[in-house]
Amino acid sequence: MVSTHPIGVQHTGSQYLPPRRNTSPNQELLPLTARVNSHGCLEIGGCDITTLVQQFGSPLYILDEETLRLACQQYRDACKQYYQGESQVLYASKAWNCLAICAIVASEGLGIDVVSGGELYTALTAGVSPEKIYLHGNNKSRPELTLAIESGVTIVVDNWYELKTLVEIAQAQANNSVLVPIRIMLRLTPGIECHTHEYIRTGHLDSKFGFDPNDLDEVFTFVSQQSALNCVGLHAHIGSQIFERQPHQDLAAVMVQWLQDAAKYGLNVTELNVGGGLGIRYIESDDPPSIEEWVKAICEVVQEACTAANLALPKLLCEPGRSLIATACVTAYTIGSSKVVPEIRTYVAVDGGMSDNPRPITYQSKYRAVVANKIAVPLTETVTIAGKHCESGDILIQNAQLPKTEPGDILVVMGTGAYNYSMASNYNRLSRPAAVVVANGEANLILQRETYQDLIRQDCLPERLKK
Repeated sequence: MVSTHPIGVQHTGSQYLPPRRNTSPNQELLPLTARVNSHGCLEIGGCDITTLVQQFGSPLYILDEETLRLACQQYRDACKQYYQGESQVLYASKAWNCLAICAIVASEGLGIDVVSGGELYTALTAGVSPEKIYLHGNNKSRPELTLAIESGVTIVVDNWYELKTLVEIAQAQANNSVLVPIRIMLRLTPGIECHTHEYIRTGHLDSKFGFDPNDLDEVFTFVSQQSALNCVGLHAHIGSQIFERQPHQDLAAVMVQWLQDAAKYGLNVTELNVGGGLGIRYIESDDPPSIEEWVKAICEVVQEACTAANLALPKLLCEPGRSLIATACVTAYTIGSSKVVPEIRTYVAVDGGMSDNPRPITYQSKYRAVVANKIAVPLTETVTIAGKHCESGDILIQNAQLPKTEPGDILVVMGTGAYNYSMASNYNRLSRPAAVVVANGEANLILQRETYQDLIRQDCLPERLKK
């Protein structure tokens, strides 16, 4: 990273603090409640980060409730403001699914997008209404489909195998009871490219997700002939961490055309799910649209397309994940060893790494960090933040600008709410970290830290291998 700091100007970690609380959370690097307290330490949600680490240990995920709630409110309220029909925001919980987060977003009126039986079970246990849960996935198992049917959630059908399996399950159940049509949506591949990492582009034709648009006639014909299926909507998604507005606007126009096509087959499609994918600001140069700007653009193009086609407005659904949760969370680490490679780089190691944040090694993702107990100290060193795993590629941040650090300092990596805990592993048999939610000076545990006993809980040692 080439420094953009003006010569002679001493910058500190305070430069990353949000300037105001009424901003769009996805455009900030730190949670909206972040500030420097009287001890010169970083504080989030009224809680001193160094105190949280003393109480709960590290690594530690710290979720700011106010930032998460505000992002939910901005999506919800923007949909109501800019869309003249009915709307429903869904939280794409694959970003981070746990009981507390499901409960928070549900309390703000959001539904939940789940992609497995485990995520579905969690959402239901958290008290989310089945009417607001939508099950995705490109290879749902029979047990997962059965759980979804019995729970009364909407199933977003991805392919022919799944479509026919649903009919088989429904017919088998009809032998013992009155047939209740299964509420489904159809996921279609729109063939729209966007500029993001190739692993998180899902809208182009060469994707594992969704029915091919060339199969639309056949799909609509089949579904229209199945009394066991109640097709209420269409779904498409073009990717993740997207800054461009045009691909989503193009998607909305394409989907309205699909609505017209479905009507020709007698399908009463009343819902349109345009997916999510709005990006966040991980580093200073990232420039995503605000939540309101993204929602406004989607609402306008759907309404314009429906008006031009003389169609009634469908219920509009969107399913943001990263832009709701990512900026609301930081990860706190304790700094340990360091190594100076003369004239090359200095490594500073922390007590976590790729097991609690696999995104850098998987997607080459970039992050920013501050030292919580030295937040107002000038940034005088350029170092590489290394994880503790037995892997040369376990690097969290290349060329991080920090104050002079010492063992025991608390490093805080920003923007870790999405795809960090949800993709965490026990690589090298490290325990997955704890997570707390902070609000108004109070910290509550929402995920317990795993113990060594937890690591071997599922292990089985056959008798013949025991001494």
